[in-house]
Amino acid sequence: MLAFIWAEDSHGLIGQNGTLPWHLPDDMHYFKKTTMGNTIISGSRTFRSYNKPLPGRENIVISSQSDFPAGVHVVPSIDRLCELVAENPTKEYIVTGGANLFSQLLTRVDRLYRTKIEGTFVGDTYMPPIDYSQFALVKSIPGIVDEKNKYPHTFEVYERRQFHS
Repeated sequence: MLAFIWAEDSHGLIGQNGTLPWHLPDDMHYFKKTTMGNTIISGSRTFRSYNKPLPGRENIVISSQSDFPAGVHVVPSIDRLCELVAENPTKEYIVTGGANLFSQLLTRVDRLYRTKIEGTFVGDTYMPPIDYSQFALVKSIPGIVDEKNKYPHTFEVYERRQFHS
């Protein structure tokens, strides 16, 4: 199963110069809780923003380069990644970004973990448009707003609808 996880502002903004445009510890906790024990997939620039493999998760990077640290499984192409996912149908693979990788896998994603942040931020990277009519909202949980988490936000989980002909 292929899933996406990301946070976006009211206009679909997801990044600024390779980082998040906001500080939201509640979302970082959600990301860790959701991805722990699973396989995460990132493009090379997104991976480099972590600086190291994230612990407790299998780390896959889609890249033609091989200069990644130990503990990172480099997959050379989207096609090879899709073969890997198909070979392990009960395993959840979670794409963490970036926008180009999300775009390339949009037609194949089964589950969406979206953090919707109320507000508008400055940045340079937007989530590619998703046709939400293809998905059903299965969970929506308000995030914590306090002195450390200043922006109202909601954790949403969507599952791809199964259309029958």
